[in-house]
Amino acid sequence: MKWMGRLFQIVRRAATWLVAGVMMVALAACGAAAQTSELQPTGDKIVHIGYQKYGTLNIVKAQGQFDKTMQKLGYKVEWTEFPGGPQLLEALRAGSIDIGHAGEAPPIFAQAGNTPFVYLGHEPSSPHSEAMLVPQNSTIHSVQDLKGKKIALNKGSNVHYLLVKLLQSAGLQYQDIQPVYLAPADARAAFQKGSVDAWVIWDPYYAVAQTDLKARVLVDGQAHVANQEFYFASKRFEETHKDVVQALIKAIGETDAWSKNHRKEVAQLLAPQLGIDSSVLEIAANRRDYGFQPMDAKTINEQQQIADTFQSMGLIPNPIRVADDVDSRLTEGAK
Repeated sequence: MKWMGRLFQIVRRAATWLVAGVMMVALAACGAAAQTSELQPTGDKIVHIGYQKYGTLNIVKAQGQFDKTMQKLGYKVEWTEFPGGPQLLEALRAGSIDIGHAGEAPPIFAQAGNTPFVYLGHEPSSPHSEAMLVPQNSTIHSVQDLKGKKIALNKGSNVHYLLVKLLQSAGLQYQDIQPVYLAPADARAAFQKGSVDAWVIWDPYYAVAQTDLKARVLVDGQAHVANQEFYFASKRFEETHKDVVQALIKAIGETDAWSKNHRKEVAQLLAPQLGIDSSVLEIAANRRDYGFQPMDAKTINEQQQIADTFQSMGLIPNPIRVADDVDSRLTEGAK
């Protein structure tokens, strides 16, 4: 029976080793999980940034340095592309993104819709970056010729205000034309098929339409609009993540400083990201200016004029005060 005793001892030792091995694996897994937890940001440490087809944020994204800066601070950056400012600001209102950018008009409509956001700053005026386009063989040769015509635009976008100003300059009312509200991709299709008579659009869609569709520029924004790109964040995010906001503002400033003197390189950098030929993007890059600027009384008043115009036309239901969504330290002297 000695062999049975020895067998029992062997089995007992094997079981002990097995239990010890399982415990070691479990401890190692816990250690790995703890290490992963330290390296991977939690749900509260994710920065959701909305961006459009073209702008300084695209360059910041393509360069990748901001993501590395955020990683050092314990954050992960998630980038989401939107076809236009109105769609981006709707996502901000829904809480899907924390930070974004858009032209002059989208923040006006967002504020009128009670979206809780705060202006962070803006880019310089770039009126040549948006325009009214017509087919190459169109009989439309002036803004006055637009009376009764179908004009495609992204409702609530920066070009919405451009259209209003162009009509005013020609002595026309908004009711004198037929606005066709379409996102850029759908507007391009309608323009190409001849379903609309004109298309008011911004870069890089503007540059692509010029090169691919041979669209003719009826008039651009020069002498009509400032066409500034604004940055903003949800009020809650700006209040609770000032470190992220300041890091992004710094990144935008540095990126703008580089981009201003490297426009060809900007086009080459963005081409793979946007799926647009670099020669086309270079056209767009040369039509805009670069340089982050904080909000000031002049800019706030210009935004207020846009808001007052839209309200007087019934495009937004009630009067708004733009300065209410700007840091109070920057509102002195604003309307």
